[in-house]
Amino acid sequence: MVELQIGEWKDPPVLTRDPEDLPGELPRGGDIPDDLDPLADGVLMAHQQDWIADESTLKICAKGRRTGITFAEALDCTLIAAAKRSAGGQNVFYIPDTKPKGREFIGYAAHFARTVSKEMLTIEDGVFIDQLKDGTSRAISSYIIRFASGFRIEALSSRPENIRGLQGTVVIDEAAFHRDVRDVIDAVGALLIWGGKIRIISSHNGISNPFNELIKEAEAGKNGFQVHTYSFGDAVKNGLYKRVCLIKGEEWTQEAQDKWEAVIRSAYGTRTAKMKQELDALPAEAEGSALSRVVIESCMSRDLPPVVRWDRPDDFKDLDDFERKRQALEFCKEQLLPLLDRLDPRCQHVLGEDFARSGDKTAIIVLEIGADLVRRAKLVVELKNITFDEQRDILFYIGDRVPRRAAGAFDARGNGQYLAEKARQRWGESMQEVMLSQAWYLANMVPYIEAFGDKTVLFPFDADILADHQALAYVNGIIKVPDEYSAKGMDGFDRHGDTAPAGALAYYASRLDFSEYSYKPAPPAPSKFDTPNTDRDDGAPYRLASMRRSRGLH
Repeated sequence: MVELQIGEWKDPPVLTRDPEDLPGELPRGGDIPDDLDPLADGVLMAHQQDWIADESTLKICAKGRRTGITFAEALDCTLIAAAKRSAGGQNVFYIPDTKPKGREFIGYAAHFARTVSKEMLTIEDGVFIDQLKDGTSRAISSYIIRFASGFRIEALSSRPENIRGLQGTVVIDEAAFHRDVRDVIDAVGALLIWGGKIRIISSHNGISNPFNELIKEAEAGKNGFQVHTYSFGDAVKNGLYKRVCLIKGEEWTQEAQDKWEAVIRSAYGTRTAKMKQELDALPAEAEGSALSRVVIESCMSRDLPPVVRWDRPDDFKDLDDFERKRQALEFCKEQLLPLLDRLDPRCQHVLGEDFARSGDKTAIIVLEIGADLVRRAKLVVELKNITFDEQRDILFYIGDRVPRRAAGAFDARGNGQYLAEKARQRWGESMQEVMLSQAWYLANMVPYIEAFGDKTVLFPFDADILADHQALAYVNGIIKVPDEYSAKGMDGFDRHGDTAPAGALAYYASRLDFSEYSYKPAPPAPSKFDTPNTDRDDGAPYRLASMRRSRGLH
């Protein structure tokens, strides 16, 4: 059947299947007996009964693998579609993450239609016409069961983009593995207007996945979803292995059950986080993640200054040189100088910088090396869409005022090589021009990650710094921000883990064997050509105006 988005129907050829053909054509997820009555005593496990008993308009289930929730949902959907409208009947749309799961769901529903509602139904191969955002459409294959009530269960082979066109009960299975799951969840809200219901079921797919975020919002009372969590352990406790034995014709014993569960868990080997996510319904950090949120937040301090951010529109580059320098100097004086003046002159400081001209952000980090050897980020600066000359001047403004400036490390890839070279020319060989190669990552990222475990590096509390460091992952055996990674910052701008590589470079600089040296020139004899340095109030000596111009911004 072909369904138009406005709900109007045409009459294309329809391929129907006899339900007796289902075992071979549409698998039911297990070789369940043809005469199995799911409503008989002892068939449904306690957590399956609990799920069906919740008739909330909005409900969500975080589940372990093979806990039988989809089986229970298929039974509930069959009862809904078989009921008359006066008894709460309505259409059901099942949206899995893969086509085989749609086939399996219809297989379950067809079985329940025969054993529960006593209806001998045919199954149609249908086509759902999906209206795309750009105005075009696409055909989605579907499997349809029609009931005598006039309602149907339709399992779609992929996620429709315009799900708002559906009316009835919508079941989104393995939601955490859908593309754009947040859009799907937002879209189904329109169903509630006409009495629809929403069921979202999934195992977890990472702690930052929208599915887990939806659960956290529900638990905080920010949406109307009722949350259920059923682990593999819950299912075993409720009789899952007994049902496996029943199907296989084997005798159940506690010893055999314990061995069976142990074998399943041992299959994950050392991947305990993966095992806990898939079996125990505990969301793990992203696959390959090098740092957990908990570890990163444990290395954040509210005593550290907040991140300083400066962004300019695209036409900033078209301004006169004088105007660009004026704006950059104003930013330095108003935003940076107060923080630079607060740096402890007794402590050594190092710099790290990850360069970006457009798209992402340049991140500059100044780490203070305390007497306790903890590296504290006393200054974090992010620059967005700032021209090359002004980035150089801002970096010079920072570096010239950092007390006991011991070393620095600068991203020297691509256009960053210019700024890295200028830093070395200005401050000497202790400023490292770093090509972020595989060899560098191998040698230096593990110590940086270990610093978080040892709590020997501290950053200010900041959502973007947290997200940047969560992006660090194992990629082909090395720790880095994946090349394809991209995220939106709290200000809406694109990021590529900007403060993570800058932090790693600063930490690398703090571990270098450097020789600290400095000098303070004697003040020259005053003359009418001298210009006092009004940028500092710490008693620094006057400098000649010509020196000011040659040194860039002050």
